[in-house]
Amino acid sequence: MAAAMLAGTPWTRIRVFPDVAPPILRQSSVYYRRSIFSFRRRFSISACSFPEKNVEGEVRVRFAPSPTGNLHVGGARTALFNYLFARSKGGKFVLRIEDTDLERSSRESEEAVLRDLSWLGLNWDEGPGVGGDYGPYRQSERNSLYKQYAEKLLESGHVYRCFCSNEELEKMKEIAKLKQLPPVYNGKWASATDEEVQEQMENGTPYTYRFRVPKGSLKINDLIRGEVSWNLETLGDFVIMRSNGQPVYNFCVTVDDATMAISHVIRAEEHLPNTLRQALIYKSLGFNMPYFAHVSLILAPDRSKLSKRHGATSVGQFREMGYLPQAMVNYLALLGWGDGTENEFFTLEQLVEKFSITRVNKSGAVFDSTKLRWMNGQHLRALPSEELTNLIGNRWKSTGTLKVSAGAFVEEAVQLLKDGIDLIPDADKALSDLLSYPLHSTLLSPDAKSVLDDKLNEFSVSLLAAYDSGELLAALEEGHAGWKKWVKSFGKSLNRKGKSLFMPLRLLLTGKLHGPDIGSSVILLYRAGTSGDVAPQAGFATLDERFKMLRQINWDTLAKDEPFIEAATTVS
Repeated sequence: MAAAMLAGTPWTRIRVFPDVAPPILRQSSVYYRRSIFSFRRRFSISACSFPEKNVEGEVRVRFAPSPTGNLHVGGARTALFNYLFARSKGGKFVLRIEDTDLERSSRESEEAVLRDLSWLGLNWDEGPGVGGDYGPYRQSERNSLYKQYAEKLLESGHVYRCFCSNEELEKMKEIAKLKQLPPVYNGKWASATDEEVQEQMENGTPYTYRFRVPKGSLKINDLIRGEVSWNLETLGDFVIMRSNGQPVYNFCVTVDDATMAISHVIRAEEHLPNTLRQALIYKSLGFNMPYFAHVSLILAPDRSKLSKRHGATSVGQFREMGYLPQAMVNYLALLGWGDGTENEFFTLEQLVEKFSITRVNKSGAVFDSTKLRWMNGQHLRALPSEELTNLIGNRWKSTGTLKVSAGAFVEEAVQLLKDGIDLIPDADKALSDLLSYPLHSTLLSPDAKSVLDDKLNEFSVSLLAAYDSGELLAALEEGHAGWKKWVKSFGKSLNRKGKSLFMPLRLLLTGKLHGPDIGSSVILLYRAGTSGDVAPQAGFATLDERFKMLRQINWDTLAKDEPFIEAATTVS
């Protein structure tokens, strides 16, 4: 059997083994039917993809979202892998909007997708808002191109008009089901004469364009999944143009990818079945075939497909929750890819440098929101100090906790609290916890018993004396040096050090048993009371108010596990 090599890219070839090649131009119906049947009986096709290192010529990839909703994290990862591959190869990253679903598509959704991609830093070289030599970049603006190629297929005989009604098609499915056969089209109009077709057209009968599927098999070598093959017997002649003149998805995608000179199609594995139809269309039109690389799905912790029922799944939601774009990019890259080391912390530039499609895993990757939060914290704390301070300072002012967004108090508060902040909104609770004084609830908690039993009442009397004498305030005025000097002297006077000194100090001064560095915390509380930066609604208890509360504690009642006296109330 002779092998005929069709036109292809330098990286992909389609090998066809027919006894009789299909006619290029439609001749008589009788001659055409005889030759196409021979062709269909003896046809096989194999699309071969070679390793990316052998790629020659310009790399062109595309991300093609449908503007029917928000950008899902799965779509964002697909866009990221396309972007990284293009940048790593010095190629082009193309953005194409697949808006042929006119009922569900909207310009608002398109704008949201573009906004999310821009926020992630995935800037496209060609597409909406940028232009390019292969536009237009919205499918809704390319209808004339689809019709042109559909007519070409009709003329060459690879496509025919089908006049079957919906009722007839449903009946075919029922019969196939009863015979336990695949629910494929039975080819009723595949062998119709010119006269039969003409009669239906004169009667105004609606028709679709169906692609003649050859017999045999198709095989591709996917860059991620390896060899994938299909038996064409189960496919049946499929529609490429609906009766209303609208092209179907697989036809649009093939024409678009070919006419935009896309060299690599990197997309989600759920599109793998579409490759079968698309490869046949590529061949029938004599188009160059791209590489295919099908990326695994992103899974939920229960290993089902990640969906809205698992919580936030869109890029916009994570942005609103306070995630950084660099953290999202870093985490999404690790869902199915790694550089072969233990390193998990990458900037976008580092990802471009290290990315390889051959290191993309074909198994599903589980989306772990806890790890994403941790990674965001790592990126947040890696920001330049000034940038981090601006982000958090603006947050505190916008939420009404502070009157200002910058200054000495903001800078010191950010430095003190940043280790407990993984998301920008976490800064609200971190500052609120610092400013609050839940002394009474802490004293009543079981965890405070050991501190209470260590003569906390006597310790409180000494601390009040230090405050009343002005020693403590004078030390705080001097900052960290003054605090250290005072603490050392105070501990020596009580014959306490270490935990026995700092635990009661923390409890009485902050109202808590745990928190950031006690010295820095108390100094910051002092400055909060003198700077006037804290808003009235922040629930801040000044040092003066804290010591007033201390004076009201009835330690005898507390020691007997009885309720506090009425005077021992929290400061409002």
